[in-house]
Amino acid sequence: MENAFWQSFVSTHKKTKVKMKRLSIVIVLLGWLFATSAEAQQRTFDAQLNGLSVTANYNWLAPPVITLGTDEVVNIGFDHIGKEYHQYTYHVEHCEADWTTSEELFDIDWLEGFNDQPIEDYAASLNTTVSYVHYQLTIPNELTRLKMSGNYRLNIIDEEGETAAEIRFMVVEPVAQVGLSVSTNTEIDVNRTHQQLSMSISYKSLDVTDPESQLLAVVTQNQRWEEAVVNPNPDRQDFSGKTLEWIHCHDLIFPAGNEYHKFETLDLSHTTMGLEHIRWDGQAYDAFPFASEQRRNYLTDVDADGAFIIRNSDNREVDVTCDYVRINYELRIPRRTDADVIVSGRWATNDNPQTYTMQYDEHSQCYRAVIWQKQGYYNYEYRLRYVDGTTAPCPTEGNFYQTSNRYQAYIYYKGVGGRTWRLIGFRELQFR
Repeated sequence: MENAFWQSFVSTHKKTKVKMKRLSIVIVLLGWLFATSAEAQQRTFDAQLNGLSVTANYNWLAPPVITLGTDEVVNIGFDHIGKEYHQYTYHVEHCEADWTTSEELFDIDWLEGFNDQPIEDYAASLNTTVSYVHYQLTIPNELTRLKMSGNYRLNIIDEEGETAAEIRFMVVEPVAQVGLSVSTNTEIDVNRTHQQLSMSISYKSLDVTDPESQLLAVVTQNQRWEEAVVNPNPDRQDFSGKTLEWIHCHDLIFPAGNEYHKFETLDLSHTTMGLEHIRWDGQAYDAFPFASEQRRNYLTDVDADGAFIIRNSDNREVDVTCDYVRINYELRIPRRTDADVIVSGRWATNDNPQTYTMQYDEHSQCYRAVIWQKQGYYNYEYRLRYVDGTTAPCPTEGNFYQTSNRYQAYIYYKGVGGRTWRLIGFRELQFR
């Protein structure tokens, strides 16, 4: 029964194959590469894969960053819809700061153990209307250990040798100290619609003779890599040559945005937070978050800045006991002719852009989207997607300086004669 509904969904979602300021020609090139490659961090290419979750040390709010030489791990989980087991393997590769493969490294440089290993931790769903097989793994593990800091890409490979999912994570060796602070007193306005980040990095233990070509800073707001600020121009460097500071950096002024919308599907027998109603049509569950309209004022709320977590009321064996639900989103605004309107959150991993594209209903004059999602707590927002593939916040969400946002700073280093970019510093700061 559930497979007919899921196959209907799959049939319409087939698998489909910053602003920047540069300090040197090398950094200009790197910034261009980053802008063309820094897409969603986690992606699935098979419409029957869903519920992809990537966390560090089971912290669902944190970026997938672990510390080199510690017991920290990246946790990866996903579902294949249906009752049949599928054999998956994983392939890990070290990447440059722009997420291209590190061509000058050999596996032995960064890998201890073995690559291309099968994923052997799996289990079938229990008492769910939609059947699925859940798969999970951790990196590093007993067979695959990492010896070098930097960016990493892990590909999930299916039985036909095709990439079914792509996971990105980072390994940091914290040899640089990173300082962050946020203010609503910005170079653009004061306590209105923006937030400004101040940053400093201290790298006393590193041999840095030319910071312009050897250091690279990347800053994100709420882990949105598609809008990352790459290598903003520092305001000053101290006399020792071991500290850089960004105090009045225009590139580090961010639209404040608004708190994310949120809902929970903890118990399918009744509505929970953020839901107007739930219904069972005899074959599948539908959940209806409250319809959204233009947000003209800031309303204090607590959100998770785009994150999600799989869970239900029992909160036991959630990986295999949580069901899949059709979530019916509704946004009541006039039709836009300049861009598509999409539903967005860190749970949005399907590579097919139509999965999250809202359709305009002329009769009710609103946008609607129906998305299969696993039971849990979800943050989401509405964004615009333009013809060139770039996205921007939907203006109806509003910008309010009080908004709680999380900022992440990644500091990369390449020594003289170095063959790759190492991640030498990371810091996350939450503004409340």
